[in-house]
Amino acid sequence: MLIPSINNSLNELIDLLRQLSQNEYSNSCAELSNATIGEHTRHIIEMFQCLENQYDLGIVNYDKRERNSRIQTDTAFAIESIVLIQQNLEKENKDIELLQIIDGEEIRIESNYFRELLYNLEHCIHHQALIKVAILQCETVTIDPNFGVARSTIEYRNQCAQ
Repeated sequence: MLIPSINNSLNELIDLLRQLSQNEYSNSCAELSNATIGEHTRHIIEMFQCLENQYDLGIVNYDKRERNSRIQTDTAFAIESIVLIQQNLEKENKDIELLQIIDGEEIRIESNYFRELLYNLEHCIHHQALIKVAILQCETVTIDPNFGVARSTIEYRNQCAQ
Protein backbone atom coordinates (compact mmCIF):
# COMPACT_ATOMS: atom_id res chain seq x y z
CA MET A 1 0.00 0.00 0.00
CA LEU A 2 2.95 2.35 0.56
CA ILE A 3 4.22 2.41 -3.03
CA PRO A 4 0.73 3.04 -4.50
CA SER A 5 0.22 5.91 -2.03
CA ILE A 6 3.55 7.45 -3.01
CA ASN A 7 2.72 7.05 -6.69
CA ASN A 8 -0.68 8.66 -6.10
CA SER A 9 0.89 11.73 -4.43
CA LEU A 10 3.56 12.02 -7.10
CA ASN A 11 0.94 11.65 -9.87
CA GLU A 12 -1.06 14.47 -8.29
CA LEU A 13 2.08 16.58 -8.38
CA ILE A 14 2.68 15.70 -12.04
CA ASP A 15 -0.94 16.65 -12.85
CA LEU A 16 -0.41 20.00 -11.19
CA LEU A 17 2.91 20.68 -12.95
CA ARG A 18 1.32 20.01 -16.34
CA GLN A 19 -1.14 22.86 -15.67
CA LEU A 20 1.37 25.49 -14.59
CA SER A 21 3.10 27.99 -16.82
CA GLN A 22 6.85 28.37 -16.31
CA ASN A 23 6.15 31.72 -14.61
CA GLU A 24 3.62 30.25 -12.19
CA TYR A 25 6.11 27.49 -11.42
CA SER A 26 9.23 29.60 -10.93
CA ASN A 27 8.03 33.03 -9.73
CA SER A 28 8.24 33.72 -6.02
CA CYS A 29 4.99 33.64 -4.06
CA ALA A 30 4.27 35.81 -1.05
CA GLU A 31 2.12 32.93 0.28
CA LEU A 32 5.26 30.74 0.33
CA SER A 33 7.44 33.34 2.09
CA ASN A 34 8.74 34.33 -1.36
CA ALA A 35 9.74 30.77 -2.24
CA THR A 36 8.48 29.25 -5.49
CA ILE A 37 6.33 26.26 -6.28
CA GLY A 38 9.37 25.00 -8.18
CA GLU A 39 11.56 25.19 -5.08
CA HIS A 40 9.07 23.15 -3.07
CA THR A 41 8.80 20.65 -5.91
CA ARG A 42 12.59 20.38 -6.13
CA HIS A 43 12.77 19.71 -2.42
CA ILE A 44 10.25 16.84 -2.71
CA ILE A 45 12.09 15.33 -5.66
CA GLU A 46 15.55 15.62 -4.17
CA MET A 47 14.56 13.93 -0.91
CA PHE A 48 13.33 10.90 -2.87
CA GLN A 49 16.49 11.03 -5.01
CA CYS A 50 18.68 11.03 -1.89
CA LEU A 51 17.03 7.86 -0.64
CA GLU A 52 17.33 6.20 -4.03
CA ASN A 53 20.92 7.28 -4.70
CA GLN A 54 22.19 6.34 -1.24
CA TYR A 55 20.20 3.09 -0.88
CA ASP A 56 23.06 0.81 -1.98
CA LEU A 57 25.48 2.45 0.45
CA GLY A 58 22.97 1.96 3.27
CA ILE A 59 23.70 5.38 4.75
CA VAL A 60 21.33 8.23 3.86
CA ASN A 61 22.13 11.87 4.45
CA TYR A 62 19.24 14.05 3.26
CA ASP A 63 21.46 17.13 3.54
CA LYS A 64 23.57 15.79 0.65
CA ARG A 65 21.07 16.88 -2.00
CA GLU A 66 22.13 18.07 -5.43
CA ARG A 67 19.98 21.21 -5.29
CA ASN A 68 19.53 21.15 -9.05
CA SER A 69 18.06 24.52 -10.03
CA ARG A 70 16.76 23.06 -13.30
CA ILE A 71 14.18 21.05 -11.33
CA GLN A 72 12.77 24.23 -9.82
CA THR A 73 12.60 26.18 -13.10
CA ASP A 74 11.65 23.58 -15.73
CA THR A 75 8.36 21.75 -15.23
CA ALA A 76 9.11 19.19 -17.95
CA PHE A 77 12.41 18.28 -16.28
CA ALA A 78 10.69 18.08 -12.88
CA ILE A 79 8.10 15.71 -14.34
CA GLU A 80 10.85 13.54 -15.88
CA SER A 81 12.57 13.43 -12.49
CA ILE A 82 9.35 12.36 -10.75
CA VAL A 83 8.72 9.59 -13.30
CA LEU A 84 12.27 8.28 -12.72
CA ILE A 85 11.62 8.21 -8.97
CA GLN A 86 8.39 6.26 -9.53
CA GLN A 87 10.19 3.72 -11.70
CA ASN A 88 12.75 3.03 -8.97
CA LEU A 89 10.66 2.88 -5.78
CA GLU A 90 10.31 -0.91 -5.70
CA LYS A 91 13.30 -2.05 -3.67
CA GLU A 92 13.83 -4.65 -1.00
CA ASN A 93 13.42 -3.37 2.54
CA LYS A 94 16.76 -3.21 4.31
CA ASP A 95 18.37 -1.52 7.26
CA ILE A 96 19.53 2.02 6.56
CA GLU A 97 21.44 4.41 8.73
CA LEU A 98 20.45 8.08 8.68
CA LEU A 99 23.34 10.50 8.97
CA GLN A 100 22.95 14.16 9.74
CA ILE A 101 25.03 16.94 11.24
CA ILE A 102 23.08 18.89 13.85
CA ASP A 103 24.75 21.85 15.59
CA GLY A 104 28.13 20.55 14.47
CA GLU A 105 27.54 17.05 15.83
CA GLU A 106 27.19 13.95 13.69
CA ILE A 107 23.98 12.09 14.46
CA ARG A 108 23.37 8.51 13.25
CA ILE A 109 19.95 6.88 13.56
CA GLU A 110 18.90 3.37 12.57
CA SER A 111 16.05 3.13 10.09
CA ASN A 112 15.04 1.05 7.09
CA TYR A 113 14.06 1.63 3.49
CA PHE A 114 10.30 1.31 4.02
CA ARG A 115 10.39 3.70 6.98
CA GLU A 116 12.25 6.23 4.85
CA LEU A 117 9.75 5.82 2.02
CA LEU A 118 6.99 6.60 4.52
CA TYR A 119 8.95 9.64 5.73
CA ASN A 120 9.32 10.84 2.14
CA LEU A 121 5.59 10.36 1.49
CA GLU A 122 4.70 12.43 4.56
CA HIS A 123 7.31 15.03 3.58
CA CYS A 124 5.85 15.15 0.05
CA ILE A 125 2.33 15.68 1.40
CA HIS A 126 3.56 18.45 3.71
CA HIS A 127 5.15 20.34 0.81
CA GLN A 128 2.09 19.73 -1.38
CA ALA A 129 -0.01 21.38 1.34
CA LEU A 130 2.27 24.42 1.12
CA ILE A 131 2.08 24.40 -2.67
CA LYS A 132 -1.72 24.22 -2.43
CA VAL A 133 -1.75 27.59 -0.62
CA ALA A 134 0.03 29.18 -3.60
CA ILE A 135 -2.15 27.34 -6.13
CA LEU A 136 -5.30 28.87 -4.69
CA GLN A 137 -4.16 32.10 -6.39
CA CYS A 138 -4.18 30.42 -9.83
CA GLU A 139 -7.75 30.46 -11.12
CA THR A 140 -7.08 28.18 -14.09
CA VAL A 141 -5.49 25.35 -12.09
CA THR A 142 -7.53 22.46 -10.74
CA ILE A 143 -6.19 20.02 -8.19
CA ASP A 144 -7.58 17.01 -6.40
CA PRO A 145 -9.31 18.07 -3.15
CA ASN A 146 -7.00 15.65 -1.30
CA PHE A 147 -3.83 17.24 -2.72
CA GLY A 148 -1.62 17.99 0.27
CA VAL A 149 -3.86 16.20 2.75
CA ALA A 150 -2.45 13.48 5.01
CA ARG A 151 -3.68 9.96 4.30
CA SER A 152 -4.90 9.64 7.90
CA THR A 153 -7.02 12.80 7.47
CA ILE A 154 -8.51 11.46 4.23
CA GLU A 155 -9.38 8.20 5.99
CA TYR A 156 -10.89 10.07 8.94
CA ARG A 157 -13.01 12.23 6.63
CA ASN A 158 -14.24 9.12 4.82
CA GLN A 159 -15.26 7.52 8.12
CA CYS A 160 -17.12 10.67 9.17
CA ALA A 161 -18.99 10.77 5.86
CA GLN A 162 -20.45 7.29 6.42
